[in-house]
Amino acid sequence: MNSTAPTLALTIRALTWCLHLLVAGLLALAAARAVAGGGPHAAPVVAAAAALGLVYAAGPVLPRVRRSRTAAMLWLGAVGVVWLVLLTLSADAVWVAFPLYFLQLHLLPRGAGLATVIATALAAITAFAAHQGTFTPAAAIGPALGAAVAVAVVWGYQALYREGERRRRLIEELTATRADLAAAQHTAGVLAERERLAREIHDTLAQGLSSIQLLLRATERALPDRPGAAARYVGQARQAAVDNLAEARRFVAALAPPVLEGTTLADALERLCATTSTRHPLTARFHLAGDLVPLPTAHEVALLRVAQSALANVVQHADAVTAEVTLGYLGNHVTVDIVDDGVGFDPDRPPVPHPEGGGFGLAAMRARVRALDGILTIESTPGNGTALTARFALPRTAAPEAEANP
Repeated sequence: MNSTAPTLALTIRALTWCLHLLVAGLLALAAARAVAGGGPHAAPVVAAAAALGLVYAAGPVLPRVRRSRTAAMLWLGAVGVVWLVLLTLSADAVWVAFPLYFLQLHLLPRGAGLATVIATALAAITAFAAHQGTFTPAAAIGPALGAAVAVAVVWGYQALYREGERRRRLIEELTATRADLAAAQHTAGVLAERERLAREIHDTLAQGLSSIQLLLRATERALPDRPGAAARYVGQARQAAVDNLAEARRFVAALAPPVLEGTTLADALERLCATTSTRHPLTARFHLAGDLVPLPTAHEVALLRVAQSALANVVQHADAVTAEVTLGYLGNHVTVDIVDDGVGFDPDRPPVPHPEGGGFGLAAMRARVRALDGILTIESTPGNGTALTARFALPRTAAPEAEANP
């Protein structure tokens, strides 16, 4: 909202009324002096002053004069003609030239307004000298000085008005830009949060449901010939559902994964390998290289999610027998490596993501690692397994400790 607009309108209205009162006062003064002087032109002066007052009052009253520039110029011309008549009858009309300057400068273009002001001042000086019967420099100073003051005031006001308008437009543009920026930031925030939710759902709930599905399929194959194995699969599926429910509750509450609560990243990865080996026909082994270094929670969650997603891909797509998960603290970096002996694939032609067939895992892992300024590398060839590495720089406070304990 532009709060300066009402103030500016009030100021202009006040100045307009001051101009009207000035014209009325000067005309009344001219008429009163003519009557008091008792000269032969008293009645014509009063009539001319009244006529000029009526013509002048018609301008603010008539809507057409306010709306049409042509009508306004005609009205200004009529005012000037009647003023010239009054000027020929009374020397006191010379003072009416001062408010006329403001009207001319306001209604006419800059060049035409200046020329009209000069002509009005010359007419006032000439008429005053004619009435006095002689020309003196003092007679020219008043009209000339009034014209100079009027030009300076009006042009100065116009310059200030233009500057104010320029600043108002700049403020409006800045406000609009800030609104657009806020909208863009909001949209970016929504998209980022949507991407984060998609990664979390893929790495937790979707992987857990996929594991339950595989266990139930194994149960179907085991029935009715192997009820013991079927019961074991059902128990594992039930436990997977319990773990998935815990993940969902932590996910809704925006808390850390339950597997990281009260434990280290190495322990969480070791339990992940043990759970994967128990629930699926895959031997997943965990290795630790280097001394444990405390990491920010976001980095630990990212490394754990990458390992979960990578092992889920191995189970579902690699047809592997073994998978090696290594957590390494090497120099100024921490890495998680997942290496399997499965069928492999061409990293340059990854599977196309599909709502039913999956394929979101690699993209989600890359986005998760990139969000924390990490690096994700994948090495694989068809028939020779896959090696995936997630790499983060160690925090500055932790890096010296890792270098001191190689």
